[in-house]
Amino acid sequence: MRLPLLALLTRGPAHGYELKQHLEQLLGAAYPQPNIGQVYVTLGRLEKSGLIDGEDVEQSGRPNKRTYRLTDAGREAVQAWFEETTDEPRVRDEFFMKLALAPESGLADPIALINKQRRQYLNTMRNLSKLAAAEDRDNRISQLLIEGAMLHLQADLDWLERCQEELE
Repeated sequence: MRLPLLALLTRGPAHGYELKQHLEQLLGAAYPQPNIGQVYVTLGRLEKSGLIDGEDVEQSGRPNKRTYRLTDAGREAVQAWFEETTDEPRVRDEFFMKLALAPESGLADPIALINKQRRQYLNTMRNLSKLAAAEDRDNRISQLLIEGAMLHLQADLDWLERCQEELE
């Protein structure tokens, strides 16, 4: 959450609720919606670490709101984040750990686990398809997110087939 918030602040000062709304609009309904409490806790931590500066802004008839702006150190952190590649190997997959340990424990049938996981992936794909149809077609970021998730799920389904072939 911290780096996406910093990246949004590169556009200019904003308060927490604006940042939350912008993330929701940008990513659409397929991406887990940020909790406003989490946004403000993260902003507080970013301020303490010197990556953003906060300023209270008076509002008539309402409590003050806190607006945040990026510091030079925050801008450098965002730049470094964009320059890094993302390395998320799937070798620590929880399902695969269950599959590997099922025969060892004698408590679960590996083929039954595969079938149950396959049903889960297919249900998730159906839900994503419905979400894609309901999502604003002009929100290309959201559509790409959904498409990427569906491609990952298809790869996972293909991998389950391979596992089943090896274990039968």
